[in-house]
Amino acid sequence: MRVTILAGKPKMLNPAIASAIDKQPVSRRQFCSFGGLNDDAQVSTRFHGGPERALHYYPREHYDFWQSWFRGMGLTGPLGLLGPGAFGENISGVGLLEQEACIGDIYRLDSALVQVSQPRSPCYKLNARFGYDFFSVLVQANGRAGWLLRVLEQGEVTPEASMTLVERPCPQMPVKRAGDIVFNHGFDQAGLRELAELDCLSTSWREKAAAYLVEGQVGDWSLRLLGPK
Repeated sequence: MRVTILAGKPKMLNPAIASAIDKQPVSRRQFCSFGGLNDDAQVSTRFHGGPERALHYYPREHYDFWQSWFRGMGLTGPLGLLGPGAFGENISGVGLLEQEACIGDIYRLDSALVQVSQPRSPCYKLNARFGYDFFSVLVQANGRAGWLLRVLEQGEVTPEASMTLVERPCPQMPVKRAGDIVFNHGFDQAGLRELAELDCLSTSWREKAAAYLVEGQVGDWSLRLLGPK
C-alpha cells in the first residue's frame, strides 16, 4: 500500500509545553535510520523516539471518526488540525487498523525494513494539541492510538512510500488486543502474562506487563495522560 511520510520539529503547544507532535508531509527523500527519519525530531526523548519507538503509524481512517466526535462535542476549534500528522505520526495510510496490524509485523518501507514494536501510549500532549483536557484518556480507551515501530534495516523512503507486509510472526496479538490488555481489560492476568513473554513486543511493554503481574494491579497512568499537576 502507499503511505505518506511525515516529520516535524519542536514547537510550543502552549507557553509550558514543547512538542514535535505537529508532523507535516515531507517533500524530499528521508533516510530512515535506527532512530527514525532524518528530518524528524522528538522533545521528550525519555518517552518518545529511540530504537523501539523510531516511527509512529496512525491509520488515516480514524480522522473521519474524530471529525464527527469533535463536531458532536461542539468543539469546532480542533477541526482544522485533523489530517495526516495531527497525532504525531510519521506514517499515514489507509487499509491497516489496530485490529489488523499485529505486534511483530515486519514491513518493507521502500528500502527500509520496519517492525511493529508496541501500541502507542497516548499522553497529555494530545490534550494540549486539541484543547480538550481528557482527550488522551479517550484515545487510550477507544484504541484509536496507532502503533510504534522499530527499524530493522536502515534505508531511504520517499514522501509517498510503499509499505508491504513481509512477515507476521505473532498473528494472535493485534495491536488493539495488546493495548486493550494493558489499558481496557481491567486486570487481565492471562493477557499480561502473554505480553510479558512476547519477544517481539518492546522491552518497556514487556517489563510493564511483568511489573503489573508482580504488583497485582496496573500502574498509575495519570501523569502520562494528564500531565504534571
